[in-house]
Amino acid sequence: MRLLGIDHGRARLGLALSDPSGLLATPLGTLDARRLKPLLADLKRLVHDHQVEALVLGLPLQLQDGAEGTQAQVVRKFARILEEQLDLPVHFQDERLTSQEARQLARQNLDSVAAALILQAYLDERKRTPRREPPPS
Repeated sequence: MRLLGIDHGRARLGLALSDPSGLLATPLGTLDARRLKPLLADLKRLVHDHQVEALVLGLPLQLQDGAEGTQAQVVRKFARILEEQLDLPVHFQDERLTSQEARQLARQNLDSVAAALILQAYLDERKRTPRREPPPS
C-alpha cells in the first residue's frame, strides 16, 4: 500500500511517499499551502499519479506532555478536509522533534525531509504494533 506523508505548515506542505511495499519513506517535495483550492488540486493529482491509498499527517503534539494544542486542532481540521476531498483515510503520526531532526539531516528541502521522517515513523510503528489512532478531538 502506497502512503503519502504530509508535514503541515502554514505556508508549505512537506510531502513524502512510501515505496509500494510500505517499508521506506522518501521525500517528495513541497506544495504551496496558502490557497486551499489549488493545494487540493495538486494533492489530487499526486494521489492519482502515485496511486496513494492513504495519507499520514504529522500531528503536532506539545513537547512536554503530548497534549494537543491549537496547531493540532488546525491539523485535525485539515485532515477532515483531506478525507472529504480526496476520499482517502488519514492517519496521524506524532511529529514532535521532526523539524529539528530534519535540520540535522538536510540543509534543503526541510519540509519534505520532515514529512519523510513522519511517514517513516508511521511505517516503522505499523510494523511493530497494530495501529491505534489518537482519540478524536
